[in-house]
Amino acid sequence: MANAIYSVIFKLKKNTSIPDYLAAAKKLNDEYISKQKGYVSWQQCVDKDTWADLITFETMEDALLFQENSNEPNEHALAFYSFIKPSSCKANLFTVEKTHQ
Repeated sequence: MANAIYSVIFKLKKNTSIPDYLAAAKKLNDEYISKQKGYVSWQQCVDKDTWADLITFETMEDALLFQENSNEPNEHALAFYSFIKPSSCKANLFTVEKTHQ
């Protein structure tokens, strides 16, 4: 069965401290995301002021469950989202068709 990627493209709020943002992301990952069913990894990518979070799950079902559960706020998610411009967010779910290494 193919892995699935939950991706979110977004921009941070002006004057955001990148080290503080990344610390909040690590805490969210350690305390919540990495404990979700089928979690594989979370990559945080950036191109100038546009960020992409790529969270990989074992299956599309796991990714869909994560997406559904992520609507329930928790303290770590609220801290993480406080750095992000909500209007800039665009989320997608992808099935991994092929990986080249």
